[in-house]
Formats: sequence, C-alpha cells, structure tokens
Amino acid sequence: MEKELHEQYEYARRRIKQKKGLYFHFVLFVLGSLLLFMAHNFLDSTVVSNWYLWIIIIWLFLFILHFIKIFITDRFMNKDWEREQIDRLVALQKKKLDQLQTQVSNDELKQ
Repeated sequence: MEKELHEQYEYARRRIKQKKGLYFHFVLFVLGSLLLFMAHNFLDSTVVSNWYLWIIIIWLFLFILHFIKIFITDRFMNKDWEREQIDRLVALQKKKLDQLQTQVSNDELKQ
C-alpha cells in the first residue's frame, strides 16, 4: 500500500514538473516572440523582411509538440498504461508457451 502511494506521489510530482516546464516554455515563447518582433522593427532588416516570423512559426511548432507530449501523449501513456501493456504481452507469451507445451506433449504421445 505504501509503495503504491509512493508511486502515485512520484507520478504526480513528475506531472507537475512537466507542466511547470511547459508553462515556462510558453512564457519564454511569448517574451521571445515580442523581443524578435521589436528587434525586427528597430533594426533595419532589408535582407529578409519576415525573418522573425519564420523563427516564431518554428518556435510555435516546437511549443505545440511540447504541449501534445505533456497533455496528450503522457496523459494516456502513463504507468498504468505501461503495466497493462506488459501484462497483456506476458499473457500472450504465456499462452504461446502453453500452446507449444501442448503441441510438444501431443507429438511425444504420437511417437
């Protein structure tokens, strides 16, 4: 019981740390985007007119990937999901071993 409670606490702590990192990433993205916009307006950038937009779009794409990882992927593929998958695979392996054992026993009886 205590081990399960400790696992739940560790899972909650890890999720909070992930969300905190995502929020920090968002604040950094907003501030960075504002800084890039201001730099574009204050600097005379005649070489590439929309260089800051490309950087912001790429950064936004990376932020969206980070968001998907935290709120979609990690929510469904957590420790419980891992345990279910392991249990399912172990059950399949056991079933195949039982079938092979039965087949070997039947082959021995035929000889």
